[in-house]
Amino acid sequence: MTNETGKQLILVIDDEPPIRRLLRTALKAHEYDVDEAATGQDGLVSAASHPPDLIVLDMNLPDMNGIEVLKKLREWFDRPVMVLSVVNDEETIVKALDLGADDYLTKPFSVPELLARLRVCFRRGKRETPEPIFKSGPLTVDFTKREVTVEGRQIHLTSTEFNLLKLFVQQAGKVMTHRHILREVWGPGASQDVQYLRVYMGHLRQKLELDPNMPRLLVTEPGVGYRLQML
Repeated sequence: MTNETGKQLILVIDDEPPIRRLLRTALKAHEYDVDEAATGQDGLVSAASHPPDLIVLDMNLPDMNGIEVLKKLREWFDRPVMVLSVVNDEETIVKALDLGADDYLTKPFSVPELLARLRVCFRRGKRETPEPIFKSGPLTVDFTKREVTVEGRQIHLTSTEFNLLKLFVQQAGKVMTHRHILREVWGPGASQDVQYLRVYMGHLRQKLELDPNMPRLLVTEPGVGYRLQML
């Protein structure tokens, strides 16, 4: 979705004027339109009255915590939300991702990395179901044939391994928490079995990575979860 200018609209919710100024300049230079809000409440009002295509959300806001803003947004806002914050403790990152944040980038940050992650968020936002054929580096997944190949070599996956890979493809580029992955693949009762997930991730890496000891596709986000990297 684009606004009347034909450009994608990004709403920045951040109380620091220098950060908003930096983001406004960088985003407009790359053909995005930008709305801004300095408080959580103003951000919620702006998102409701002039829905953006993506929201960049800070955690430390003067009137409410970013987690509270995210909770309220996810009651009705189904487009991508990227958290951009100086807060980098694992508990907050996991909570934000579990509540529906599409990515979490900590300050200080580089503009090229921010733009790259935004592009991934936008691609994910457009893809409600996996494409019939998905590719990332040496990996190809053909969902129609239920076939997985690495550098053209067919790989046999168990039903659980395929379902796990399918989830990663559906959320390609997004950090997923351990709890989220376990809940989606094995059900709510398995949400605490992190070691069980590690075993399956080891299996997938052995089968899909060119070097399982230095994974480039299925990367670990320490203390948080995993991400399928777009190569």
